[in-house]
Amino acid sequence: MSPTHSKRSPLIAASLAFGLLAAPLVDAAEQLRIGYQKSSTLISLLKSQGTLEKALADQDIRVSWHEFPNGQPLLEALNVGNIDLSADVADTVPVFAQAAGADLAYFAQEAPSPSAQAIIVREDSPITSLADLKAKKVAVTKAAGVHYLLIAALQQAGLKFSDIEPAYLAPADGRAAFENRKADAWVTWEPFLSSAQQQLPTRILADGKGLADYQRYYLTSATFARNHPQVLQTVFDELVKTGDWLRANPRQAAEILGPLWGNLAPSIVEQANAKRSYQVRLVQPESLAEQQKIADAFSDAGLLPRSVDTGDVVLWKPEQLK
Repeated sequence: MSPTHSKRSPLIAASLAFGLLAAPLVDAAEQLRIGYQKSSTLISLLKSQGTLEKALADQDIRVSWHEFPNGQPLLEALNVGNIDLSADVADTVPVFAQAAGADLAYFAQEAPSPSAQAIIVREDSPITSLADLKAKKVAVTKAAGVHYLLIAALQQAGLKFSDIEPAYLAPADGRAAFENRKADAWVTWEPFLSSAQQQLPTRILADGKGLADYQRYYLTSATFARNHPQVLQTVFDELVKTGDWLRANPRQAAEILGPLWGNLAPSIVEQANAKRSYQVRLVQPESLAEQQKIADAFSDAGLLPRSVDTGDVVLWKPEQLK
């Protein structure tokens, strides 16, 4: 099922570091390789229930699963051909992948979930407004959706990104820095946000409402999208069904996901999921307008290696809709 490997990058070391190439591949003609993160909710549900394997059995396709720590190495693996599909990543991640030369195809998105990410401070913090972040240390994950939220929030407050001291940290390290008061604020997303809200005394300084839509995208390569439309149709259909099921069964979903998310209490998972839309839909050209805003914001801040035309991607559609 795998496209020809035509691209290489120095960041392939990231894939090697996480063991993606450690084991020989099964016959690629019969295997669909899916990359995901812990926060890839719908894919995690499909994986835990074996639903996708059953749906693809009639096509004689096996599924293999490859976990990544965040979206950047996930899309790097997609770019170099080490996986076939990427589970949902925040809207910022494909922008950085495009800037690195990835030949992407979008095959699904989740409707906006702006309150599923936020800038938080400790409850007793003297910071009461976005303008108060000037000269403060802010923990944020580089190139994640929250990175754009931070840029947009600072801009709204009349600040530049250079007016703060960013601490680029993965979620677990960001939580530790915030909890130990080594960062004045933390920008994070679900389920890390709800976990911090329930376990620490915190305040939300701003979430994504009016600042960042926070749409999550499912991606593949342009080559795979052209060559395997039926596989994408099957995955798309199962994602839609799983999103519908989660919204109808929030507690049951939370009990499945809690152990997968570091044994989070079901109440935390339910709170986190309530802030996500999980409404899976096709990607329309107009959906990419915010992607361009994101690309331009990072470019203006000097954080992208080159400018990006976010419309220069393949948008997959079911055969009957083409």
